[in-house]
Amino acid sequence: MRFSTRVLLLQLATQACVVVVCSAVFLWFGVQQLRAEADSSALNIARAVAESPEVRDLVAAYSADPGTPDAADLRDGPLQAYATGVTSRTEGLFVVITDDHGIRLAHPNPDRLGEVVSTSFDDALAGREVVTWETGTLGESARAKVPVYAPDPSGRPIGEVSVGFERASVFDDLPSVIGAAAITLLLALGLGTVAALLIRRRLERVTVGVQPEELVALVQTQAAVLEDSDDGVIALDPDGVVRVCTRAAARLLALDDPVGRTLDSLGLSRQLEDALLEGAPDGLSAAGRILYIDTRPVHRGGRLLGTSAVIRDRTDLLALSERLDSVRSLSDALRVQRHEFANRLHTLAGLLDAGRDDEARRFLDELTDRGSVAYRVEGLDQLADPLVASFLGSKAIAAAERGVELRVGETSLLRSQLTELEDPLAVLGNLIDNAITAAAAGREPRWVEVTLLDDGDELVVTVADSGRGLTDESAVFTRPPAEDGPDAIHGHGIGLPLSREFARRRGGDVWVVDPGGPEHGAVFGVRMPGVLGDMGAGPDAGDGRARQRGPER
Repeated sequence: MRFSTRVLLLQLATQACVVVVCSAVFLWFGVQQLRAEADSSALNIARAVAESPEVRDLVAAYSADPGTPDAADLRDGPLQAYATGVTSRTEGLFVVITDDHGIRLAHPNPDRLGEVVSTSFDDALAGREVVTWETGTLGESARAKVPVYAPDPSGRPIGEVSVGFERASVFDDLPSVIGAAAITLLLALGLGTVAALLIRRRLERVTVGVQPEELVALVQTQAAVLEDSDDGVIALDPDGVVRVCTRAAARLLALDDPVGRTLDSLGLSRQLEDALLEGAPDGLSAAGRILYIDTRPVHRGGRLLGTSAVIRDRTDLLALSERLDSVRSLSDALRVQRHEFANRLHTLAGLLDAGRDDEARRFLDELTDRGSVAYRVEGLDQLADPLVASFLGSKAIAAAERGVELRVGETSLLRSQLTELEDPLAVLGNLIDNAITAAAAGREPRWVEVTLLDDGDELVVTVADSGRGLTDESAVFTRPPAEDGPDAIHGHGIGLPLSREFARRRGGDVWVVDPGGPEHGAVFGVRMPGVLGDMGAGPDAGDGRARQRGPER
């Protein structure tokens, strides 16, 4: 049996019990009220009869007579006529009048006249009024006994007036009371049933028909799966209120107690709010991290319950990817060097095989003076670090394949070498790749100019290109990819936000020096402290390779 059905039956049973108890109490009070009304009516009638002067005079006369009154005289007497009239008018069972010996002077049954009453009359003769239920010669009745006082100044009790109502007549109104109670019972049960059905419907709507056991399982699943995952999960209801937010989601979005609050009250950027509703499968920059957000609507039973968003932090993964790109560039440079050395060795072997020893020695002298690689990069000799030179050389080869000239700025002066490789080369590689793409999409001549300066241990770089410049300088580090078309250049992905994150982690920055325009493309600046050191103090200084690269130039 479903939980909502069990709740419905329990509510109906409870309501039925409450209504039955209330009805019983109501009926008991009704019976008591009818008994009290009968007692009160009998007492009032008895008082009225006992106070009648005619009754008092006649009872006083019969009481003064020491003999027993004659029944025949009483049957046609004024007291019998008076009592019969009162009984008829009040619809009572009887009005009995006795003298001071309990002899009936008036009675509904004329054959009983002149006899002693069947019930006690001592209280009345003692001056006390009595209201009671007794069984006499006319059956059980509610009766009131009132003394009849002497009309003389003594005022002593000289007789009794007893007025009674039969039991059936007392409860004539009981069926109507029971009917009213039954109608009330049915109305109460009907209202309770309607309320229970509405509560059941509301309960099923709120819980989407999920049973308590299933809810427990869902909570356990959420605790076991969602909270232990590095990915964040946020669930919004159709009104945009956060219903579920895992610790990972709160950490990634820098939220504090978001459950129960609307999305627009969380203090998130408009870009991030849209991403939580519509998704950001291409990633976006938020709170210093690169986040990928997948959203999907949640349906159950054909009803939309809201939207769930899975938030994945890809900052470290993308950072590793950027660094691998730098390593790949260096690998390309080594491949070029190997290829060129192989050609030179072939040339030298040919000269030696031909017996042209003098030419072979002059060729070796030229190799010693020229260095290991002949990169065709203008201004490359202004860089003392061979690693940076090789890196720019490999980028120049990639740029040349796209018809773009990569050159080093005339004001460049790098007298130190990189002591930290990954972040500087990742940032520099990203800016150069963007500049090459921008220049390749621009007009002739297509070029990219990189200027590198050292200031103590701080590396300062500017990268300029001949492209079309930036269309929106303010959004280049935050603009979501979905807003860019296929021809977008700078800021079309997460490279620039990630590069800025790399620089800022080291206390530096990446910024737009000049957004560019008709004359030239954009110019980006980079400042990264703590990444330079003296020549020979680099990360590979220990094995002597840095010292070996120096003479090769």
